Amino acid sequence: MRMVKWLLAVLAGFVFYLSAAPAVWAQGVVGGPKPWEMGMQQAYGPIKNRIVALHDLVLFIITVITLLVAVLLAWVMYRYNAKRNPVPAQTSHNAILEVAWTVLPVLILVVIAIPSFRLIYYQDRTPNPDMTIKVTGHQWYWEYSYPDQGNLDVESRYVHDEDLKPGQPRLLTVDNQLVIPVNKKIRILTTSSDVIHSFFIPAFGVQRYAIPGRTIETWMEADQIGTFYGECNQICGQDHSRMPIAVRAVSDADFKAWVAETKKSASAAVLPRIASK
Repeated sequence: MRMVKWLLAVLAGFVFYLSAAPAVWAQGVVGGPKPWEMGMQQAYGPIKNRIVALHDLVLFIITVITLLVAVLLAWVMYRYNAKRNPVPAQTSHNAILEVAWTVLPVLILVVIAIPSFRLIYYQDRTPNPDMTIKVTGHQWYWEYSYPDQGNLDVESRYVHDEDLKPGQPRLLTVDNQLVIPVNKKIRILTTSSDVIHSFFIPAFGVQRYAIPGRTIETWMEADQIGTFYGECNQICGQDHSRMPIAVRAVSDADFKAWVAETKKSASAAVLPRIASK
């Protein structure tokens, strides 16, 4: 009877999921988490493409190892059980086996280590970047500075649930997005004004700590126009979960227009303060 109730509950949940899924999927965003997502987020940049390739390589290796060990265990249980061997063998050692189970793991680790180190150095920094953005973490918001655009400075804060517009993702929407041109190498310099934060954008495969008193370099590149979401990935205090990252990749023309409009808005906001003094 309990099994029947359990199956009915599972069936009811599945039916509810099918009925609600279209509405949930409609809220999905490019470069962000998707409902019922099992694996890594889709790659939208060269770094993430290499991360996925390394992941697939390691997954293949561990799958082969797991199957090999399972087969060996099954064979040992069948061939060397007590019924077949009433008198246990007194084997003290086997030189070939001992060399094999020492050398093979070392070779496997070398195969994994080489692409791992290559990926680490690849994502560390890029020569001749197209532009630089300084990312500063605060409790609890992000500050983006564009030194190549006349030291343009933008603060990005979380948008509360009651202020969300239809279609905007909860806990990921910000008032000012990090805007970058598409298909450009963007050098990122991270730091912090207070505690340790972490600048993390899964779609680009980018994660760097923002540490007070230090400037840490990485880079990213969006391979298509869209909006890509991330989060602060280091527990930094009460509103750690209210530090989302939203990156909007646009065309070169749209980026220049955004820079001009943002500078104009910043100047308009400064003038009243100067007049009041």
